[in-house]
Amino acid sequence: QVQLVESGGGLVQPGGSLRLSCAVSGFTAADYAIGWVRQAPGKEREGVSCITDTHTIQYFVDSVKGRFTMSRDNAKNTVYLEMSSLKPEDTAVYYCATDRTTTCPLGGFVYAHWGQGTQVTVSS
Repeated sequence: QVQLVESGGGLVQPGGSLRLSCAVSGFTAADYAIGWVRQAPGKEREGVSCITDTHTIQYFVDSVKGRFTMSRDNAKNTVYLEMSSLKPEDTAVYYCATDRTTTCPLGGFVYAHWGQGTQVTVSS
């Protein structure tokens, strides 16, 4: 059974940092593309980043480039999203997701399997 479990969200001040984790079970994370998607209140889901089986990483939102870094630990079957210089507009529920294919979906937000999400709130 495919399971993705996010953790690491919370309340952080503008300019702060957080590291989100997505623990995967039921499949090997290194064999497939896995993405991070966020949904802000009142807005549609937005693809943030995606890592393929060959460790190619895409960032779909211009505003996160240079601030967010996605990575994968094969030994822990876990993917991460390191977020720094956080802004209030980064406030959202962050999900990890996969289609169990080796490529990232166009736009980075259409997947078959989703975690439950973790809330990130950036506020002073």
